[in-house]
Amino acid sequence: MLFINIFCVAFIGFIIWWFWLYKPAVATSVGDNQAVVVKDGVYTPARVKVKAQQATTLTFLRHDQSGCSASLLIPDLDISQELALGSATLINLPPLAKGVYPFHCQMQMYKGALIVE
Repeated sequence: MLFINIFCVAFIGFIIWWFWLYKPAVATSVGDNQAVVVKDGVYTPARVKVKAQQATTLTFLRHDQSGCSASLLIPDLDISQELALGSATLINLPPLAKGVYPFHCQMQMYKGALIVE
């Protein structure tokens, strides 16, 4: 009985860490041939660097069949886009000021950040 209680508390801690506390440390610049892959509950890369004051197109490749992965929200930019399963979805961004623009699915289980430098 004690083992089950310890396991449940550890599992709850893991869920809290995975969905709310985990933040990838590495940011990747997105070039013409790179894409953000939506798979296994995460965006890869989850932190994307782009240049300030320059229009940019992000490519999202959705390989995850879960319903949560079907949408992409960038609230600060008023972007709400459905992501096609198994094919590329292009997100055209206007020239942006320097800053960090979070993006996520509708339930905020998949999380990422657009870092404009």
